Amino acid sequence: MAVMNAALILAGGTGTRVGAGRPKQFVEVLGKPVLAYTTEIFEQNSRIDAIEIVCHREWIDYCKEMVEKYRFTKVRWITEGGETFQDSVMNGVNYLNNLPDDVFSPDDILLIQYAASPFTSEKIVDAVLDMTAETGSAVTGTPCYQLMGSRDSVTVSEKWVDRDRYIQIACPYGFRFSYLLDVYRRAGEAGLIGLIEPHTTSLMYALGDKVNLAYGDQTNIKITTKEDIELFELYVLGRKAKESGCFREEMQRPEGK
Repeated sequence: MAVMNAALILAGGTGTRVGAGRPKQFVEVLGKPVLAYTTEIFEQNSRIDAIEIVCHREWIDYCKEMVEKYRFTKVRWITEGGETFQDSVMNGVNYLNNLPDDVFSPDDILLIQYAASPFTSEKIVDAVLDMTAETGSAVTGTPCYQLMGSRDSVTVSEKWVDRDRYIQIACPYGFRFSYLLDVYRRAGEAGLIGLIEPHTTSLMYALGDKVNLAYGDQTNIKITTKEDIELFELYVLGRKAKESGCFREEMQRPEGK
């Protein structure tokens, strides 16, 4: 049986730092919710077979309407989020684990993606899929290009940090499903869930597992603040202009015209 590639999109958070009166994944950019842009990444990728959205309980009806409106045919499951990041991940993982193996099996690949990460490119998704198929897990890793220093107080840095020794980790996080189940089993037995930084990769580090780094770049931004929303709006407008040929027309226009 062929391996299935599925994406689990986490849309269970409240996103209060954006200050938009609603969770950031449901903020509309040019009339379309951020979650729809993120879902579109995987809907349009020919290598993705199915999508599960883990949604904030109060927004499940909205999510279902969104899926129907934008004709996201790969969205097969919408499940309820939890109180914390780990709760939401585990709700989504447990739902898939309870499906028959001929629907979703331990050999299948699952990508975990934040709903508020709509910048992720097809190149990044494909790179994570490739490395996960080869090694059993992968994240997208981007080198640190800016100068780095310690943060010794709110306004003071006292030590230079060698940026070449560090990597920025972003989603999607890819896992052979059997390995992901094993991570949460071992983390639960060790009492780690809820005690450390709430990310699957943090559990891997705490368990002593290695994190495999696939291609990443600086465009793969996670929306966290109001400014990120504005940046994404400009990104969408620029992409539309490029697709329509407006950029080419502007470049070819004589000066003063």
